[in-house]
Amino acid sequence: MPMQGMLKPRGGWLRAIREALGRSVRIQAARIGISPSTLQKSEVSEADDRITLGQLRKLASGLDCELVYALVPRQPLQAMVEERADQLARAEVMSVAHTMALEDQRPSDSFLERKVADRRQELLAGSWSRLWR
Repeated sequence: MPMQGMLKPRGGWLRAIREALGRSVRIQAARIGISPSTLQKSEVSEADDRITLGQLRKLASGLDCELVYALVPRQPLQAMVEERADQLARAEVMSVAHTMALEDQRPSDSFLERKVADRRQELLAGSWSRLWR
């Protein structure tokens, strides 16, 4: 089931699932061996994005749920790297073009775009770690 775009329930997933199962705080807390007040605090922590993964894993298990933890890039990683290389290449080439313009020697826009493309390819051919320094 795709999760992208799903909103967290107002009271958090732990509470929503517990209530959907018809379990009271007292009954659920007893199932996982914690006090009802600890369960209530944990549910609030989860709803406020302050819960630890270990704690969430334990509580999910007590709801017969599996915790699925994932980082989902907003765009493909290759696109992120290419975008960064383009930013760096453009900054480098335009810096030189600015200096040349001060000396009344600015190259044509098409020449600058070719230089940007060449520099971008050089950056992508090297170690990508250099892109983020």
